[in-house]
Amino acid sequence: MALSISVGGFLLFVLLSSFLPDVLNRPLFGHVTLGLAGGVGQFVVMALTAWRYTVHMERRVDPAADRLRAELHRDAAAQARVPRQQRRFGGW
Repeated sequence: MALSISVGGFLLFVLLSSFLPDVLNRPLFGHVTLGLAGGVGQFVVMALTAWRYTVHMERRVDPAADRLRAELHRDAAAQARVPRQQRRFGGW
């Protein structure tokens, strides 16, 4: 969800700058325009998206990868204990 929101925000900014540049040239305060504030806002959106991606990977994907890695190591250790003539497939 966070990814689709951030991609949508980036797309909206590009479309506004391409087709409605007058909207982005409106001053907010001083020399700061809506386009400049939107450009800086994209950095904030990118940082939030990267943070949520990191949290998701640490909570969901990394534990699954660790379980799979441990299972592969157990299988390799069990296969190493089997005598060579009892193995079904040869080694590389």
